[in-house]
Amino acid sequence: MVIKYPVSTEKGIKLMETENKLIFVVETKSTKNDIKKSIESTFNVKVEAVNTFINQGKKKAYVKINKETPAINLATQLGLI
Repeated sequence: MVIKYPVSTEKGIKLMETENKLIFVVETKSTKNDIKKSIESTFNVKVEAVNTFINQGKKKAYVKINKETPAINLATQLGLI
């Protein structure tokens, strides 16, 4: 499993609204391509871009969702909002 769990923070909510992005904590060894494929197949959405960074041993992925699917809708499905 590449995706561990979604992150719901104040910054995350702002990114959802302004840039159509969601934040996930992912496996440390996963690649951007792994993350993209996993999110597209799991949530049935189109991913435009994935940015990652590691902080305090956790790898976070900032995932930009295609404009056709609002990130807020996906966040509601996940129970973040």
